[in-house]
Amino acid sequence: MRNRFRNLHGVFNTLGSLLIILSFFLLFPLVVSFIFGENAKDFKILLAFLIPSASSLLLGILLRFLFRPTNPSIPQAMLICSLAWIVFSAVGGLPFVIAVDAGYLDGFFEAMSGFTTTGITMFTGLERMPKSIIFWRSLTQWIGGLGILTFFLSLIYRGAGTHRLFGAETHKIAAERPVPGLANTLKILWLIYAGLTAFITAALCLAGMPLFESICHSFTALSTGGFSPYDASIAHYRIANFPNFIWIEYILILAMIMGGTNFLVHYRVLKRSFKALGDNTEMRYWWTFIGLFVLLIFIERCINTSSLTTASFSEPGFWSNMEESFRTVFFQVASIITTTGFGTRDIGGPFFGHMARQLFLVMMVIGGCVGSTGGGIKVLRISILVKLVRRELFCLRTPPKSVSTVIIDGKPVEANEIYRVSGLFFAWFVLLVIGGCITALLSNLGAYEAFSGMFSALGNIGPCYIPLDAMASLNPVIKIVYIFGMLAGRLEILPVLLIFSRKAWQSV
Repeated sequence: MRNRFRNLHGVFNTLGSLLIILSFFLLFPLVVSFIFGENAKDFKILLAFLIPSASSLLLGILLRFLFRPTNPSIPQAMLICSLAWIVFSAVGGLPFVIAVDAGYLDGFFEAMSGFTTTGITMFTGLERMPKSIIFWRSLTQWIGGLGILTFFLSLIYRGAGTHRLFGAETHKIAAERPVPGLANTLKILWLIYAGLTAFITAALCLAGMPLFESICHSFTALSTGGFSPYDASIAHYRIANFPNFIWIEYILILAMIMGGTNFLVHYRVLKRSFKALGDNTEMRYWWTFIGLFVLLIFIERCINTSSLTTASFSEPGFWSNMEESFRTVFFQVASIITTTGFGTRDIGGPFFGHMARQLFLVMMVIGGCVGSTGGGIKVLRISILVKLVRRELFCLRTPPKSVSTVIIDGKPVEANEIYRVSGLFFAWFVLLVIGGCITALLSNLGAYEAFSGMFSALGNIGPCYIPLDAMASLNPVIKIVYIFGMLAGRLEILPVLLIFSRKAWQSV
């Protein structure tokens, strides 16, 4: 037995390093706490971050001391990836438990929702929560945006297994790197990520949003996470008659789309290669999806709103009503398809029609681009499946000996990649069915609401058709299922399933 598990040294040694990094992240909210004077009002706030930070640091040092470093194999890398997200959430949920007296399961859920950039929340009354807790929620999403392991790899890891660790967390179709060397690529991606975050923060500040809220929203917009300091999300600014709420919504539309776009495209654009915005299959599908969904939902909105269909162009308020409807539709489409989850209107409310609600579920499955911070199946994989159907139709009308392959951007897609995409799509379907059935069985929700919850969790999206006040009171089993769904969706299922394979543990 000892020989079978001797190679677990590398797994736990790496986890130790990650826990040490987490211990320092847990200190950042204390700066916010001191700025707003929270520690003077409630000493519990200080303990909410010091206790998890010290625990993470000590456990990390202990794991580093007890287990020796080794270069990870592929199964090891996947186990490290899955366990890292679980451990980060287990420790990252403690501030919610200590500071706001949440149950541990709800705290763990909130942290997992943050790190996986899902955005489903167990909490209400966010306006009354300590600023340090609000900042921590936002920071978890910013950390998880490009990935826990990618940050670790770009910061300190230089082992021979770097590519395996990177592949375990970003289990995506291979893409060209902007520069030679994985470490240099990761540094460039994180620099772009940080730079765009600063740009969004500045833009929101110029629109009049307070600095603290600008930072929090920039963290959660670019990471496509969707946490907001307000229960009403971005609708808060419209409801509160904020002077520049329209500009805030347009800025966040841009921010969400940037987060859902492949970051290698951002790199090419920054290098003044603007053709990168449309010179490949995925980007063409990306803009087509966004435009098509906006058009369909806007048309439905116009049909369902008699004032827009019968009013004359010259009537007062016509164009402002049209702009408001278009902006709201555009915002919500950007929010859902990028899997951010911000809201200016309730997606299950009367503003959106029945077709829109169904299309939102479709968008949750599609998600953002490969190499982005978005969740979902990914646009490139959808394009592969579309081309696979075309290939099958082509084969039916041509001689049996004809050879046809799936071509993406002038290059044939390998059969193994097609198998992987097909397997992933089927696994998504199975998990959606299981999660939806469990939710329906253990709650009083209807079938539509029950399945939307698992769509939201697995797609790392956040909004669904379950009422916010009902979410916190869900059966603990449903919450555990959603936690599994959030992790599986973020890591694209396979690394998570590997945890339950005994042979995988024995082979590492």
